[in-house]
Amino acid sequence: MGNKNRMLFRKRHDVICIGSTSKDIFFPTGEGEILETPDDLTAQRKVMFELGGKYRVEELYEAVGGVAANVAWGLTKLGVRAVPYSRIGGDETGHWILHELKQAGVPTGGIFVDGSARSDLSAIIVMTQGGERTIFHNRDANDRLEIVPKRLKGAEWFFVSAQNGNWEEKIRSIIGIAEAEGVRLAYNPGQHNLRENPALAMEMVAKSEILAINKDEALELVMKSHPEATPENLNDEKFLLTALLSAGARTIGMTDGDRGSWGADGTGFWYCPIGSVRKVVDTTGAGDSFTSAFFAAIAFHGKTVPEALQWGIAESGSVVGEYGASAGLLDLEQLECRVRELSVSTL
Repeated sequence: MGNKNRMLFRKRHDVICIGSTSKDIFFPTGEGEILETPDDLTAQRKVMFELGGKYRVEELYEAVGGVAANVAWGLTKLGVRAVPYSRIGGDETGHWILHELKQAGVPTGGIFVDGSARSDLSAIIVMTQGGERTIFHNRDANDRLEIVPKRLKGAEWFFVSAQNGNWEEKIRSIIGIAEAEGVRLAYNPGQHNLRENPALAMEMVAKSEILAINKDEALELVMKSHPEATPENLNDEKFLLTALLSAGARTIGMTDGDRGSWGADGTGFWYCPIGSVRKVVDTTGAGDSFTSAFFAAIAFHGKTVPEALQWGIAESGSVVGEYGASAGLLDLEQLECRVRELSVSTL
């Protein structure tokens, strides 16, 4: 792979997706017991295995993962010129990641190859009872990701997902570059970022034109910014959206698993249920696929928030039928067909 910090050639892109790229390995099992814990607002369902137990996995699956790679792949499928800005190792896993992205037509010019790092790897336990998953991940390469201003020129948008390592410095650098270069921001916060510095995450929310978030992430933000909120408030999606709008968010797409999605933009509030979904195999890619379609709909295809919710739900409804975040992705024609099956209501 040559130079320790070599960056592959990058052409101009509509979107630079800043965050992680990894290899995901999926272990489907029906052995774990799913526990309902409604009193824990940020973790209302848990899975339990016997301590010291051993469980057989009949098959395993592999896919490219990491939010930056997943969203860039989804955007590319929808006709947007998007590139992941990530770091991988110069190891066999890194070679595999580059090969898979290139085979799918996803640009790799924003990926740093670091010969001294291990490529990020995730082991994902998928419960075959309904496709819910628990992820164990290592972020060695992306802990070392550097925000290099000259490598972030020429894009209309930065899509910013969870940052690792010295992440606060990275977020501040991204904000500074975006302001200096006139780049628009879209944001999908990481839960560990929200917990460690919710004030900085809120600053990023206020700077971003599009916020894609799940309900647990919204709860993390709003619980810190609205300590007076009651459990009833925090279980109310409209309350969460209103709180995020008051913090400076402009356009929001919020998901909550099989309950569907909610959106807001300061002019209204909308809800889109999941509709009819074929068998759910794996929910790992649901959030990232929703995000890529919601973002593409608003930023590049002139759609309204209700229409963007339909795009996001249609995309995620397809992706959950396969393992990983990319195998079930739709192109524009397929997406438009699925959107016709979905309805949106005003809150």
